[in-house]
Amino acid sequence: MKTMNRRTALGAIPAAAFSGLALAQLAVAQSAGTQTAEDFLVMSAESLAADIKALMAEPGSKRLFADKNFLLDLWVEKAKSAKEYEWHDRRDHIIVILDGETDYELGGKPEGTHANGPGEWLAPSCPGAKKVTLKKGDTLVIRRGVAHKRSTAGYVVLTLAAPLTPA
Repeated sequence: MKTMNRRTALGAIPAAAFSGLALAQLAVAQSAGTQTAEDFLVMSAESLAADIKALMAEPGSKRLFADKNFLLDLWVEKAKSAKEYEWHDRRDHIIVILDGETDYELGGKPEGTHANGPGEWLAPSCPGAKKVTLKKGDTLVIRRGVAHKRSTAGYVVLTLAAPLTPA
């Protein structure tokens, strides 16, 4: 398994900035007139590199931003596969691969559907799902309502941005 060094982590930051761009545009669009510190968020390359380093040591996710309209998470996974497909009524996903590689199974017809919370759904199988492999620099947009499941054989570092529709 390849480990991420400072050069690799800092090289991945432009892709992370791409995800952050949507956040910045959203914040600016919501402000009419005077901007305040709450209208935007800047994450330095050094800060993101430190977050990635910590998550490489203990894989998982870190919430970088959350409000009623938008979520932004940083994920590091190592040899992990989702047990079920998931999909959401109120949110899309914009996934940017910063490093590594992962597979997604997308679409199909969920079978054995059960709720995981309000507007959140799971299913153990999804006949007809299509598999795509994402590598460093790739971006995937998953629209709300589309079943998806991620499987990572080695490791992956990604950002997941989720525009939300309020309940």
